[in-house]
Amino acid sequence: MKMIKKNIALATGLLLMGSTASFAQSLADAKKAIDAEQYQKATSMLKTLVANQPKEGDNYFNLGKVYLLTDDIDSARAAFTNGTTADAKNALNYVGLGQADLLQGNAANAKTNFDKAVDLRGKDYQTYLAIGRAYIDQKNVDYAQALPNLQKADELDSKDKDPETFLALADFYAYQRKNTEAYPMYLRALDINPNLSRAHVQIGKMYKDAFAFPEAEAEIKKVIETDPNYGPAYRELAEVQMQWSFADPKNGPAKKAEALQNMRKYLDLTDKSFDSRLRYAQFLVYASDFETLEKEVATLNAPDPKNPKTFVVTRMRGYSSIENKNYEQGLKYMNELFGRTQDASRILGSDYLYLGRAQQNLGQDSLAYINIAKAVELDSTKVEELATIGNKYYTAKNFAKAAEVYEKVVKANSKNPNIAMAYYYLGASNYFAWAYANQGGNTTSKDMLVKADTAFSKLTKLAPDYEVAYLYRARVNKNLDDAENTGKLAVPYYEKYIEIITSKGKEAASKTQLVEAYNYLGAVWAATDKEKAKEYFNKTLALDPSNALATDNLKFLAGGGAAAKKTPIKK
Repeated sequence: MKMIKKNIALATGLLLMGSTASFAQSLADAKKAIDAEQYQKATSMLKTLVANQPKEGDNYFNLGKVYLLTDDIDSARAAFTNGTTADAKNALNYVGLGQADLLQGNAANAKTNFDKAVDLRGKDYQTYLAIGRAYIDQKNVDYAQALPNLQKADELDSKDKDPETFLALADFYAYQRKNTEAYPMYLRALDINPNLSRAHVQIGKMYKDAFAFPEAEAEIKKVIETDPNYGPAYRELAEVQMQWSFADPKNGPAKKAEALQNMRKYLDLTDKSFDSRLRYAQFLVYASDFETLEKEVATLNAPDPKNPKTFVVTRMRGYSSIENKNYEQGLKYMNELFGRTQDASRILGSDYLYLGRAQQNLGQDSLAYINIAKAVELDSTKVEELATIGNKYYTAKNFAKAAEVYEKVVKANSKNPNIAMAYYYLGASNYFAWAYANQGGNTTSKDMLVKADTAFSKLTKLAPDYEVAYLYRARVNKNLDDAENTGKLAVPYYEKYIEIITSKGKEAASKTQLVEAYNYLGAVWAATDKEKAKEYFNKTLALDPSNALATDNLKFLAGGGAAAKKTPIKK
């Protein structure tokens, strides 16, 4: 009987030992899934652990961490709070609550929770390690608070060194682009665990940031050789190859193709959760693969409609529809995006740009102009989109509106590589707007002529050999002239135009414009220098022997100076 009881006790003990080992292994597997960004898988595993081991605080802590990684702060708080109740001596759940406080901008509450954790387990390096990570694993990293906690963790973990301590210290420096300090920390982590995938990936990222793309690719491929199922390695490899494709146009298409292939591999290995699919979709934007993007985001829905990432999905639906010329659908999504008043602070310049593009292609030019102008106001690099609107007005001969648009173009970005042409269109728009307004004998203010002259003046400084700028300055100043100047305001510009044309040997191609310049200069000099006037009129006849204006003026000049003063000067 004693033997039977002894065997039962032994069997029970072995069963319990096996059960504990199984749970421990499951927690390790859950942590591995978290590191591999398999968040749905990790959540499922941790929920099972919580149900089977309701008194183990670490299970709640890791479940809460997964929720934080997927931006579900309410669920994270619930998990951490349950953890403090289930295991009152577990300090990590107070750290988790503190991290949730930090993510919601409440640093004071965070410190209170961190202090509770230290009071409970102030001699355990993991407490300080978790606090240090909490300070760096957020959008606005608090480096000043993170470092002393990470250093304290390193100090307390004096015997069996945990590579996570060195990983955290390495990340602390790497996030600040202090790669000289970060690199040896990653190496120390690898000394403890040579197969630590994330350390190799992070080193690869540092190479990428230094534009050492071959070295970055090689470092990350080490991970894939060791662990072909480690999803983050494929994501970072894709990032490296995509940047490489931009830096190396010759091999760019091949590298971009590799990048997209590896990003799809990342998606397959991260259980295709909403978050991993969202990251894949964002990469498609980066890769300008809008055809694939439109298909991907069509079925990408957040588990909770109130999830703030729904805003990003709506944005990508709008962008991809517009890029694929589905303008009505794109306009619907963009209006939906702008209709989310709770996300008004998240609107970007590119959002206004795509809204304007959709409106422009649907014939809503006035609305398009307003929104594209707003886009340029927020992001001056989008100025060429505004210039496109101006060109559309210019082509339609709506010169007053074109002038209004180009005024914004030149103000938006003086370093724009096409700024010279913007000044050309600004000047020409103002000039023709004035000319159209003065048709039929109407007289209007010369303000538009002054603006035109200013624009062409800027153009001549930017492009001193651009003859058209001088021709238009001549025409503008001809109309700005008054009796006091007797037509001489335009003279230096016509002369400069002639000088450039003849130096370039473009007389034949510029015959009409040269005739205009010679006749004008001949008429101006007729009153004071008849020989000079004759010289210009003869140059006209050399190009156009039947030119009536030059012929008539030469007859006047031959007949006497008084008649020459009657030479008409065309406006």
